[in-house]
Amino acid sequence: MIGFLRGRLAAKHPPVLLLDVGGVGYEIEAPMSTFYGLPAVGADVMLHTHLVVREDAHILFGFGTERERSLFRELIKISGVGPRIALGILSGASVDEFHRCVEAQDAASLTRIPGIGRKTAERLIIEMRDRLQVLATGHSFEIRGQAGTGALAPSPQAEAFSALVALGYKPPEVTRLLQKADPSVTTTEELIRHALRAASS
Repeated sequence: MIGFLRGRLAAKHPPVLLLDVGGVGYEIEAPMSTFYGLPAVGADVMLHTHLVVREDAHILFGFGTERERSLFRELIKISGVGPRIALGILSGASVDEFHRCVEAQDAASLTRIPGIGRKTAERLIIEMRDRLQVLATGHSFEIRGQAGTGALAPSPQAEAFSALVALGYKPPEVTRLLQKADPSVTTTEELIRHALRAASS
């Protein structure tokens, strides 16, 4: 199992980032909670990782804190909750927000996350109630180095659109959510943050 990776952030196109570790590029899928804290392309970063092995692919997931990875690992143990839905949960809510939903038995908030219906939300609340105490206390990113200059990238709106579709939102819904964003918002991460807030309101 790959426990963590430390290297240079070569590219970030939510929900996928590319980490250059000693000349080897690792494609890593990460929740938006992790993307919000990433440094600029070219900087050094350390990510906690979890490798999912399937018959048709090996997928590496990365997390900014140990608490995020621990929650991800607990979520995928639940019937009907795979890595994609777990990633969506971490993109739609912080670890603390998820805790509050479970403790308050707030199934309605959970059903606003793509892929989670009423039955899955209720199962999450029941099964995660006893698991929350096992989640480890997390550590923040370890960031070193100066930001580098990246190649010409797609517009923040285009990247945000692709990221939200990858998280399970339908294209018409993504268009509607992005149209609600404050015009002063110019970064991909902030656009996604605003869209996710609009989706949960």
